[in-house]
Amino acid sequence: MAHEEALQTTTDSEEESTFSSEEEEDFDDELLYFEERCDAAENPISKEKMPSSAHHTRATQKRLSAFNSVEKLNKCERDSDQMSAAKRARTLSWKAETDVDQVPQTLRFLPAREPGPQLSAADSHSPMSLFKLFFTESAVENLCHNTNAQAARAMAKGCKYKWTDVSVDELYRYIGLIFYMSVVEMNSIAEYWEDSLFSVPFPATVMSRDRYRTISWNVHMSHPDADEENDRERGTDQHDRLFRIKPLMDTIRLACKAFYHPRRNLAVKERLVACRANTGMRRCTKVKPTKLGFKFFDLSDSSNGYIVDFSIYTGKNSFPAGRGLSYDAVMSLLDRKVLGSGYHVYMNKFYTSPKLFTDLFALKFGACGAYREQRKGFPKTAANSLSRSSSRGSIRWIRDGPLVCVKWMDMQVVSVCSTIHAAYTGDRVKRNIKAQHTKSVPCPAPVTAYSQHMGGVDLSNQLLQYYAAQHKTMKWYRKVFLHFLDIAANNAFILHKELIGNMTRKEFMEELIAELCGVSQKAAPKQSSTEHVPIPGAELTSDLIRNATVGRRICVHCKAVHGKRSQTPWKCQACDVYLCLQLNRNCFQEWHKSL
Repeated sequence: MAHEEALQTTTDSEEESTFSSEEEEDFDDELLYFEERCDAAENPISKEKMPSSAHHTRATQKRLSAFNSVEKLNKCERDSDQMSAAKRARTLSWKAETDVDQVPQTLRFLPAREPGPQLSAADSHSPMSLFKLFFTESAVENLCHNTNAQAARAMAKGCKYKWTDVSVDELYRYIGLIFYMSVVEMNSIAEYWEDSLFSVPFPATVMSRDRYRTISWNVHMSHPDADEENDRERGTDQHDRLFRIKPLMDTIRLACKAFYHPRRNLAVKERLVACRANTGMRRCTKVKPTKLGFKFFDLSDSSNGYIVDFSIYTGKNSFPAGRGLSYDAVMSLLDRKVLGSGYHVYMNKFYTSPKLFTDLFALKFGACGAYREQRKGFPKTAANSLSRSSSRGSIRWIRDGPLVCVKWMDMQVVSVCSTIHAAYTGDRVKRNIKAQHTKSVPCPAPVTAYSQHMGGVDLSNQLLQYYAAQHKTMKWYRKVFLHFLDIAANNAFILHKELIGNMTRKEFMEELIAELCGVSQKAAPKQSSTEHVPIPGAELTSDLIRNATVGRRICVHCKAVHGKRSQTPWKCQACDVYLCLQLNRNCFQEWHKSL
């Protein structure tokens, strides 16, 4: 019967606990009917359809009683959900800076080790000894072995150049020349060995130009035979795109974490290493100075720019978790066993998401970062939020548990979220309103902290760019090898600064180059003044008239300073340059004053 079929449908649907709107209306009518204790047989509408058997009636009443209990439970759940939704809607409304925000739970800072360099300050630490922490002799020895194997393979294929096996000391000298070229820049590699007025004599004293080139062509971080085995797996899950750089990369990553433990504030940011090789790992970013290259994800200490860890983007399957590139990149850099807990991590809008921040908070990591309003999970702009017409310094914020989202009006709307800070703690910043006029405006706590601690990444970028060991290469992995040198030199300098702190970056690089190349940085002693004497430019003869005109050349001082082409028969014995020596013009003396 129709009524029994409806009841049977109701009891069968108890396990599903979901109903359509039409079914809910029917069930409410039936519930009202049985709450009034009307007999089904007396119902004029269903009198002909209801059974006359008392046993059947009792069974029907049992079913209706079961439905009544389930419906009451579902109604309570719906009322509870509606109340929760209403409460959540009231909580997630935009508030102003005058509204008081609750201070989030403070995470206790428990680092795994004492923050700072993991070396004794009492020991002596030279630039080369600190650099060798990252490029250890065992790592360089392995690098020499693979380089020699690559050169032997190239010679077997018919390469014409001469090759002798490279040693550890020679490879360190080769690295020293790479750093020398980053400090003393010229247009091409060949110019460092040219014999001209503007040439530099130092590279030729370390190794010949051809030797430097042959090492550059063959430098290899993995064994060529193993490379071939990995290349056979191309297109399968066993293929490793980073196989050619993995040995040295793992050594440097381990050293970065072993010899320094970061302080509380960390920063995550990406960096592009310029390269045009078609490897399938390149990324293109139009808004940055480096448009095309390999993307590095860096975790650095905000206080000094030390690179604690890094990873390289290799494609869509770079990270196995599969929760998105930005989420997985951050999670892969934060190892709680290595770092500890209670750290504050700052990041830009590429990484920031509510899912990432709440998961980091569950792992005892606070997070703060700029965010994109369009990203899933962030509150959308409402009528009471900020707009371009809002006054400068206006603040709006929303808190959802530990996560607070803040909008601040500066020149444009700035959006930052945090699980560390309260929305507004009374901070103020000065802004230029007109020429010669400044104004103090309110600034949210997350914006102040973000501006302060994201500077660690900018500092790291600056240190890497000051003396970057980057130049054109024929192979992509040699480009990455040069960036590994930059990371090692950068971290070695920061360790030296933390331990001793008596050198600038330029002085550190000069000392490191001298030690790697095995030379003394002290300048060669100046030639004694007795060697700088004027002598005739040509041999004298008995012909006095001829002696007055022969061997005359243009004075270099007159030409350089006065633009004149005055000729003189005198030259300096030590400098081998022609200089005037007359009663009214002593270019010889003026020239040597400038030396």
